[in-house]
Amino acid sequence: MPLSRREFTRRTAIAGAGVAVVGTAGVLATTDGALATQDTAAGAGGKDDGPGYGPLVEDPDGILALPAGFTYRIITRTGETRLESGESTPSNHDGTAAFEGPRGSTLLVNNHELKGPRSKWEHPVPLVEGLVYDPAAAGGCTVVEVRPGGEVAEWVGIAGTSTNCAGGRTRWGTWLTCEENSDLAGENGMTKDHGYVFEVDPLDRRANQDPKPLKFFGRYDHEAVVVDPRTGHAYLTEDDSDPNGLFYRWVPPKGFEHGRGKLRTLADDAGVLQAPKCYDSGGRFVDDLSRATKIGTVFGVDWVDVPDRDARTTPVRQQFAVDEVTRGRKLEGMWWADGGAYLVSSFARDESPGDPHDGQVWFYDPRRRTLTLKVLLGVNANPSKDGALDGPDNITVSPYGGLIIAEDGEGVQHLFGATDSGRTYPIARNDLNIGTEEEPEYSEFAGVVFSPDGKTLYANIQTPGIMLAIDGPWKRQ
Repeated sequence: MPLSRREFTRRTAIAGAGVAVVGTAGVLATTDGALATQDTAAGAGGKDDGPGYGPLVEDPDGILALPAGFTYRIITRTGETRLESGESTPSNHDGTAAFEGPRGSTLLVNNHELKGPRSKWEHPVPLVEGLVYDPAAAGGCTVVEVRPGGEVAEWVGIAGTSTNCAGGRTRWGTWLTCEENSDLAGENGMTKDHGYVFEVDPLDRRANQDPKPLKFFGRYDHEAVVVDPRTGHAYLTEDDSDPNGLFYRWVPPKGFEHGRGKLRTLADDAGVLQAPKCYDSGGRFVDDLSRATKIGTVFGVDWVDVPDRDARTTPVRQQFAVDEVTRGRKLEGMWWADGGAYLVSSFARDESPGDPHDGQVWFYDPRRRTLTLKVLLGVNANPSKDGALDGPDNITVSPYGGLIIAEDGEGVQHLFGATDSGRTYPIARNDLNIGTEEEPEYSEFAGVVFSPDGKTLYANIQTPGIMLAIDGPWKRQ
């Protein structure tokens, strides 16, 4: 049943600011020029007088700057580490999820964001018999096993998919990998249609045989997906523009129960795919998430059915009139926690009708049917300077409180935290210069996720493709 504008107005008037502080992340306010810089200095004298872990220390190996007391090790690196089958670890590491593996190990399913034909890439995902969707495509996932003694093994989970960007971990222990590319068969050398979600089981290699696209989730440039464990609804983000992409909800068929292998049994048109229509506390339609300019902004959400989810002739986001749905620029990572979905809009500029920003994190509460703005990054005037932050992408909710965010912006790239009280702090900086001394360039961070026991933070440097394990004196923030 839709949440009426009158009812939403009544609820927000009663709840007031309290709506804005629901959840682990609380109100995570950030502003231009006052991001990580103030809290980098907070721990410089060794005092526990602020969030975070103190200033970052340059890495003599030129890879990862960390606070004092923290260490990292390389788990996989394209061109150096090898799969069980002998090929190099594929390049362009992206979204990652962590699972408890056998005999105390950790299993990490790692996306490889490789777009277009295999001939474009030196290290595509190898075509392993039985695990290939489209033999022309370069992307896919690998499964990385980190054993208690430090040994590492890696194998292919799925191959022949395109531009595997983010995705989402399911409560039944699988990974939903998302294609951020919607080429049809015959386009860019592809032999099958793309733009789908696929399921990868890290514990059962046989379950990954004969990959099947989960077409009921829609065909578009997917980013991330999460599943509500209470209702079974799936929520998905789209990274696209002209017009801006959408945040989607998939409602399963009546009586459907999730579980290992269950999604593969559904018909291509199973359930209902929907897009959001938001309105403010005054009942006014909101056309784009960039309209929100203050932390704690709350929008009510109705859901509108998608006319043609497989988008054979018209992309899904273009199937709606301007007053039918609410859009957002570069909708990226998501994480399910606190009874809802945290989701990212990386930036907004002239392509968006509202005010420019360098990052938002929203919280969707399915019980209230509301979106609440939790994080807002002002426009970073000098991305080449260490300290200011821009372009949030993959996110996770930390077992130590707040969010951990992977930066995919301009200039310097960080992993950073945002606390319940609204302060940000640096965790790591990418020091690997893939440009020149005169014009340095630093690849994005991605795949940020804690190990199941919460002791190790895993993260990826996308180019050339490095998976890192970060250990240290983690503490409640």
